[in-house]
Amino acid sequence: MKAAVRLGVVSYLNAKPLIAGLEADPGVELLFDVPSRLPALLDDGTVDAALVPVIDLVRHERTWKVISDACIGCDGETFTVRVFSRAAPEAVRTLHVDGDSHTSVALARVIWLEMFGRPLEVLPYTGHEDADVCEAVLLIGDKVVTHKLIDFDRQTDLGAAWKSLTSLPFVFAVWAAPRNAEVSALARRLSAARDAGVAAARLIAADFGPSMGWPVALAVRYLTSRLKFTLGERQRQGMIRFLELARKHDLVPASSELEFA
Repeated sequence: MKAAVRLGVVSYLNAKPLIAGLEADPGVELLFDVPSRLPALLDDGTVDAALVPVIDLVRHERTWKVISDACIGCDGETFTVRVFSRAAPEAVRTLHVDGDSHTSVALARVIWLEMFGRPLEVLPYTGHEDADVCEAVLLIGDKVVTHKLIDFDRQTDLGAAWKSLTSLPFVFAVWAAPRNAEVSALARRLSAARDAGVAAARLIAADFGPSMGWPVALAVRYLTSRLKFTLGERQRQGMIRFLELARKHDLVPASSELEFA
């Protein structure tokens, strides 16, 4: 019997439209984790492919390729990648960051440097810090809905800020695999799952939203109008521009390049 393809999948609501039908597919095994831990699963061979943060494609001398036109992205406001602060964004100097994120942390650094000319001091955020010691906090994913930062009255949506800065969409995560892997059949399967998930996004929001802490109406709006799940030409341009700026600010190696299957 042919072994199942093992896929590392983001454990947030935003990934559900990308895996429609895959959980019932005997040829696929899904392993769920937060975005920052999925690259290690691909590094050590625990999975054959993974939905990885874009910034991790070019870190640690990895030899990965983007294998599908399915992605998690936005073209403007994303809602679930937000910096919460007391001060105006241009006055923020220190940012406590959600440890589940890699790409969003780099994006925050790029935005503050490019828009405000200010480097951020980045510190870890566990959720247990006293509110008065945090000038600003970056949260991603479902925690933006379930983890209320009631003492922070200003919010900066990083998807909206990126669109304002570049006029381009932003891509947070893509399906990746080792460069020598044969992935044509898998790429077709992932595209088909995405297409089915996008078509059923309202049902997915209603089915999964409440158990993940989302009001149904908000989950529907999020999956149908905030997120983009197709990696088109403009999305590729956004990825390339993001990594150019990350190289400019020494956030990734100078020699880093993307490879698409």
